[in-house]
Amino acid sequence: MEDLKLKPAEKSDITAIAKLASDIWQQHYVPIIGQEQVAYMLENIYNSDSLQKQIEDGHHFSLVMVGGEAEGFVSVSNTETDTYFLHKFYINQNQQGMGVGRRVFEILLETYPSMQQIVLTVNRQNFKSINFYFKLGFKIIEVKDFDIGNGYFMNDFIMAWQR
Repeated sequence: MEDLKLKPAEKSDITAIAKLASDIWQQHYVPIIGQEQVAYMLENIYNSDSLQKQIEDGHHFSLVMVGGEAEGFVSVSNTETDTYFLHKFYINQNQQGMGVGRRVFEILLETYPSMQQIVLTVNRQNFKSINFYFKLGFKIIEVKDFDIGNGYFMNDFIMAWQR
């Protein structure tokens, strides 16, 4: 998979990230949380101002480039010396099942050599992603519900991976 790389996102990539988020979320999350909650989350988390604020708050976004095309994105932040939070890990469905996700995870580990633990949240009904994280060695450490406003909740597992 030599034509796969992570490209650190710049301010000019915010529009591409928002478009990728919309495409991926419409395909993947509508069956899990419904169209209304997907629209609400896209509107509130993936608008230009919100993405810019996330970057300012220390989220490091990277585009997943496959053959020169942006096919997904990831976002991490350093929460403690050797603990990182994986905020976003999204890959277009046309790239799934081909080892792209595993390779992206390996590149993240190479990019952040001080990373000893990675924590993330994943919807409890998102079986495909949960199974992917299990294959990478993540374990469920907590079950939590997050009120995201407008009567919506994120019903998540908190998962962790350790070196």
